[in-house]
Amino acid sequence: MREQIIIACTECKQRNYTTMKNKRLHPDRMEIKKYCRWCNKHTLHRETR
Repeated sequence: MREQIIIACTECKQRNYTTMKNKRLHPDRMEIKKYCRWCNKHTLHRETR
């Protein structure tokens, strides 16, 4: 039931990371603070559709 998702930076819109999540238990979009190498700082990253 786990699916691979893509996480994109909310400031520069670059798709930086891929991760796994269980969509049955967590149907809403995931948000994580991670490092963006294009912004050169830690920013909020949101799951893309």
